[in-house]
Amino acid sequence: MIFPLEEMSKFKGGMYEITCAASRRAYQLAMIKDDDVEENDDKVVSLAARQLFTGEVQYRIETK
Repeated sequence: MIFPLEEMSKFKGGMYEITCAASRRAYQLAMIKDDDVEENDDKVVSLAARQLFTGEVQYRIETK
C-alpha cells in the first residue's frame, strides 16, 4: 500500500484507522469499477489512499 509521505506526516489520526479506511474505499472502487482507476491507470489502493488524504472522500469511525 502506497501512502504519500507528506500527507502521512500531516495526518492526525491513527495509521490503523486510515489503513482500514483505505482498504474499504479500495474495495468500493473495485466493486463499482470507478472510472478514476481506469483513467489514471492507478492501483485501486493508491487511489483510495490519495482520496482519503486529500479529503476528497471522508470517513468516520462507528462505535457500537
